[in-house]
Amino acid sequence: MTDGSYKWLRTFKAQSISGTSIPLRQREFVAATAGSGRFLLALATGGILLLLTVAVAVLRLSQLTDYPPGLFIDEGAHGLDALRVLSGEHAVFFAGNNGREGLMVYAAALSISSLGRTALAVRLPAALASASTVFAVFLLGQLLFGRDGSGRATRWRGLLIAGVGAGLLAVSLGWTVLGRIAFRANFLPLLLCLCLALLWSGWRQRKWGQIALAGVCAGLLPYTYIAARFAPFLFFFFGLSLVFPLASMSRQRIRSEIPNLSVFTLVAGLIASPILIFFALHPELFIERSGHLWIFNSIHSQGTPLRALLGNVWEHLSVFGFQGDLNWRRNFAGQPLLNIWEAFFFWLGAVMGTWRWREEPAYRLLLVWLGVMLLPAMLAEGETPGPNTLRMMGAAPAIYLLIGVGIWETFQFIAMRSRASSFILKNKGGIGAILGTAFSGLIIFQGAATYHTYFGQWANAPETYSWHGAVWTDLVEVLNAKAPAADTLYLVPQAGSSEHYGFRYLYTGTTSAQILDSTLPTLPEEARSALSTVENLSTAKVVDWRTDAPWAEKGDRNIILLMNKYGNYAASEEFDGFHIHAYTDIDLERPWTFYGQLEPVNLRYDGGIALQGLALGVGEEQMPSRQLLELGQERSLWVALQWLAGASLDVDYAISMRLYSAVGAFAFQRDVVLGNRDHARTSQWSAEEVVDTVYILDFPAELPLGEYELRLIVYDTETLTPTVETGVWEPEFVVARLRLAETE
Repeated sequence: MTDGSYKWLRTFKAQSISGTSIPLRQREFVAATAGSGRFLLALATGGILLLLTVAVAVLRLSQLTDYPPGLFIDEGAHGLDALRVLSGEHAVFFAGNNGREGLMVYAAALSISSLGRTALAVRLPAALASASTVFAVFLLGQLLFGRDGSGRATRWRGLLIAGVGAGLLAVSLGWTVLGRIAFRANFLPLLLCLCLALLWSGWRQRKWGQIALAGVCAGLLPYTYIAARFAPFLFFFFGLSLVFPLASMSRQRIRSEIPNLSVFTLVAGLIASPILIFFALHPELFIERSGHLWIFNSIHSQGTPLRALLGNVWEHLSVFGFQGDLNWRRNFAGQPLLNIWEAFFFWLGAVMGTWRWREEPAYRLLLVWLGVMLLPAMLAEGETPGPNTLRMMGAAPAIYLLIGVGIWETFQFIAMRSRASSFILKNKGGIGAILGTAFSGLIIFQGAATYHTYFGQWANAPETYSWHGAVWTDLVEVLNAKAPAADTLYLVPQAGSSEHYGFRYLYTGTTSAQILDSTLPTLPEEARSALSTVENLSTAKVVDWRTDAPWAEKGDRNIILLMNKYGNYAASEEFDGFHIHAYTDIDLERPWTFYGQLEPVNLRYDGGIALQGLALGVGEEQMPSRQLLELGQERSLWVALQWLAGASLDVDYAISMRLYSAVGAFAFQRDVVLGNRDHARTSQWSAEEVVDTVYILDFPAELPLGEYELRLIVYDTETLTPTVETGVWEPEFVVARLRLAETE
């Protein structure tokens, strides 16, 4: 528009206000100008929606069956529960696998009913939720910033903030990784966005229907993910910010809002009532998982709760430009959630939102949203060091909309303060188009980089393969392809649990397959019991993981040891990630044990625990502990230890088995936390409880030949302080002497 055009527009506005008659040509010009603006706005909106659609289709939905590789345990748990739902077993909360809310399960059941028992069927609902969140953020951003605090339309501002926020969320590498996995958390940001969008629009326009739908979304939140329990605090604190200080609002205004608040609360409470009643009847399930993760738990805080909290807060704030999630299931190579330029505009948006806290409710909403929904991550300890972006997922929309706020505020600052401000104002349509094109190009470039990183690097990295346990899916494919054999049993080792939900969900073969916790001292009797369930048993096939898989912890060696002792080796099949060994002529008449008998040991520690039995062996052969043990090519030794708990054992103990050379030089070490058959730590053992433990020690091939001494130390897992033998007052006990000989 020319200078003259702007003069005509200003004159038109003045005449409209004063009531002066406006010439026809002026009315036609202003109408054309407004129409042109609406057309450009609609064109830009359509372009952004097209860009978002392509981005989520490629990054969230394509190749879901193959990437990520394998089917993670949590995904398989959803699949198994969905199968139970399809068979008629319904629940609002599923207690298995540390407890899980039901929305993801029912969505998976619907998907499985159409797509069958596949990995795609489990992942598709979560991926669709993640993709839909992008569009929900776009909608919410326009509603929040499409009008300013006085109610004046600011549609271009709304479009820019919404477009930037949704676009960057769509092409984010971190949220792409999380959005393609069947995590129930993917439903949380979607429902939060929809709830707040409906609530914002319904409250402004006094539409009870929209407010009721917002209540439906809010009522569904408790069925999504444990972090959703913080959502009521978001609603409460944001609502409080609208009426504080109370003097700024009349009592009549506050009373006028009560009907809307009542509709929202009543509908939300009604929808959430089944799970709320369930938790009221089963409070232990409500706190079970959160109690284990609570940062102030003495196990996590190690006596310094404030330091633990501050450290956790810093770790999770550092994802905004400094460091990232180290878990390969949630991120690629520890990359920060936001890159440098995203982090700059995010922090700028947070600062400007704080600066303009009083001016517009939209700024307050984003800041309260960010603060409240980061708490689930900051107040919980992770299974790996560093931040946990999965627990931050509820804050994702606020994070990316704040980036949009930062970019908008930067543009406003340049437009108003620079020497070219008049030029920018006169040509803001063209400049807006140029900026929009530039940001679109930047988002496309970032999307291409995310595609390359995810499908080219992350999806094919060995770390990803290992973290997802993809070899379990490989095993399922092999077993599903084999012919049925009624007289055969597959024994699959896993440490720490007798279940692998992904395997159970995907395995559809008719040949019996049993997953065994291969590190439990009760493994011999449980293996024999499993084999006894097969009528006319002729063959047992044992899966031997080819690598030191974290889920096996060398437990496959325990099963192989037993099978070599009580069966006859027949043959082996080799695959990329595992072997399958076949055994015949299996003896089920005798009791199965690792050892023939324990050598008595009367070793009492001042910490309230005692070692009362010991056995050593190589393969199926047990050896006396008092003689020099010869280790040849295998360089592998199993050690059985029997413990007796004291009357008041309140410490969690671990053991350290250390190898020293003849001259006392340290050579090897393996540390293990003591646990009983239920994996309970020593502080949970009952008085006078007897616990057997068995460990396999694989000594490195590079150790020099010669004689060594194997020593045992028992220590407190929290303080790392050793307990000492009563009467001797030394922490070390010599378990055995051994010689590493020439390999054959």
